[in-house]
Amino acid sequence: MKTIIAPSLLSCDFSRILEESNMLNNSEADWFHLDIMDGVFVPNISFGLPIIKAFRKCTKKTLDVHAMIANSDDFIEDFRAAGTDMLTIHYEACTHLHRTVQAIKQAGMKAGVALNPHTPVSLLESILPELDMVLIMSVNPGFGGQKFINETYNKVKALRSMCVQRGLDTIIEIDGGVNLENAPKLIQAGANALVAGSTVFKSENPTETIKKLKLF
Repeated sequence: MKTIIAPSLLSCDFSRILEESNMLNNSEADWFHLDIMDGVFVPNISFGLPIIKAFRKCTKKTLDVHAMIANSDDFIEDFRAAGTDMLTIHYEACTHLHRTVQAIKQAGMKAGVALNPHTPVSLLESILPELDMVLIMSVNPGFGGQKFINETYNKVKALRSMCVQRGLDTIIEIDGGVNLENAPKLIQAGANALVAGSTVFKSENPTETIKKLKLF
């Protein structure tokens, strides 16, 4: 599988949504990554359903929605209606994870599960065959621009090994502190989807930066 690049819109200029979307549409970016934060599960508030709808109008590319919220079950149909293609919820925020994953799929979306830095990948063993993607947080969720946690490499290797042993082609996505230096190491470890926010939108040439990430 070629590396999936999912620029994080949390780092874009929201006063220029159309321009930022056009830039991504004309780039080699595969997905639009949208971080939803509720101020409960994570200590910050980002944006909600209206922003997802706005980006849906601006692109035909996959909308990769990362729900960092405490009550994701209550909004599954709303996420679908807003135009979400891939909905990722947190292991730490779900009491009945299997039920939630099934509800996401029944709503017509692909399902992902995110793990915070302290959560071992082994906890997904029973549900791994049901997942389209696992998102490994390489920073603590809630804020952009944080320093990458090096233990992420070992988690990626362990998760990829689990997938190989079970014959699964699960997407492994990394979110947090991804840059041009650690991206090739993450791909070598077994990741195949990279979320990049500041690295893309704060660069002098975002399109070229995406192209470079795509090469790994």
